[in-house]
Amino acid sequence: MFITLAKDLKPAPLPVADDPRWALIVARDKSADGSFWYSVATTGVYCRPSCPSRRANPKNVQLHDTLDDARATGFRPCRRCNPDGPSLEAGNAAMVAEACRRIERSEEEPSLGELAAAAGRSAGYFHRTFKAVTGLTPKDYAAARRAERVRRGLEDGASVTMAIYDAGFNSSGRFYEKSTGMLGMTPSRYRAGGASEEIRFAVGQCSLGAILVASSRKGVAAILLGDEPDALVRDLQDRFPKACLIGADRDYEALVARVVGFVEAPRVGLDLPLDLRGTAFRQRVWQALRDIPAGHTVSYAEIAARIGAPKATRAVAGACAANALAVAIPCHRVIRKDGALSGYAWGAERKRALLGREAGGLAEPAGNACRSSRA
Repeated sequence: MFITLAKDLKPAPLPVADDPRWALIVARDKSADGSFWYSVATTGVYCRPSCPSRRANPKNVQLHDTLDDARATGFRPCRRCNPDGPSLEAGNAAMVAEACRRIERSEEEPSLGELAAAAGRSAGYFHRTFKAVTGLTPKDYAAARRAERVRRGLEDGASVTMAIYDAGFNSSGRFYEKSTGMLGMTPSRYRAGGASEEIRFAVGQCSLGAILVASSRKGVAAILLGDEPDALVRDLQDRFPKACLIGADRDYEALVARVVGFVEAPRVGLDLPLDLRGTAFRQRVWQALRDIPAGHTVSYAEIAARIGAPKATRAVAGACAANALAVAIPCHRVIRKDGALSGYAWGAERKRALLGREAGGLAEPAGNACRSSRA
């Protein structure tokens, strides 16, 4: 006679609708991909959790801990989510990464048709996917890369003409049409290290401490936060060592007030032109940061994946650290994978305060929190 002990009995599996994993399927949660799979008896397929197909009736669904278990059902892999291979998101990221490398290797800017054909996709699909992954159109990405080549050539001492042609421009005329937008100044001035470039600035106070706003002719070039106004001015001097810094007048302080209002209520948004100065990679990161909605956070790894460079987590962190436009480029919305705040150029407490405001916390009214002072 055999006696079955209670501890040897396995608990009956939960109905699929009551299993916590079903909620991940309903949400099409991409973060669950690879942790389990599911099969659908009525369609005879097995899928990954993020499958975009029409939601199945949980009564017809079976959950599987491993891919081999899903295959053992005898069903076929779903054609939409490709559970046997990389996810659609991973495949698109790889496609865009290869297109970026192709753009970087090309002496002349490849056309959209050429890039799409190389990727085996239609021009429309490729264009939408490239922008979704990088935050830039293929043309804008190519322009940023060429601008980077021009900057590198000028910084290395090449003549303006040589830097232009080395960057892939067929004529100097085509380059000079875009040179100020690409460099923020004329090529000769850039080659001289930005000498005589005018940067207007003003310093004020907000609920997060001292704030400095600086602008070039192109747009707002710096929004700096700190404890001491003098330290912010020194920081600005270090960022623009050869520029002519001009303490702004009362008209400029009206712009500073707009920026302060944005800091106090970041959900409102900041509708001002920005002067972004950085490599093509950093500009891709910064665009991805601007695409994060207020009240949301992402990890450095998520940003790296979004721009098609999943192994560049440290470089993403470096781009966040190099950001000179606090709040306007919301690097405060990037946290560590474990949920910790991680570093922030303007202090962890300010990062916590900004995230709290965006999550719905109350900020001190901007009218009481800020007072401007000309430097």
